[in-house]
Amino acid sequence: MTSDAISDISVPQACTLPTVEQPQRLAEFDDLYGTAVRSHKRLAPTRLRLVLDPEAEERARDLTARESSCCSFFTFSFSQKADGLYLDVQVPYAHIDVLDAVSARVSAASAAGKPLVDQ
Repeated sequence: MTSDAISDISVPQACTLPTVEQPQRLAEFDDLYGTAVRSHKRLAPTRLRLVLDPEAEERARDLTARESSCCSFFTFSFSQKADGLYLDVQVPYAHIDVLDAVSARVSAASAAGKPLVDQ
């Protein structure tokens, strides 16, 4: 794992995921971003929409369910549209900085077409 792999995301104290597991979780999200994101758009300061390859639905649902269980400030919602599977990520205003970091990682991973960290 690269030494700066998690430096651009400040994990809020509200997150209950053990520190030792956080780099692996980030790697899972980076893999999803790099392999399944077709497009993304910031709809509002507190809301990000990802359009995913429908083939990634089971993996995305599992990952977001696990993330919701440790970071309750995230709200993830899915909907199927003609152009793909929509994943909306929402946070309260107090966590906009976390969504900013997520958005930056999505941009970087989807542009590179690969995960941001060594697995």
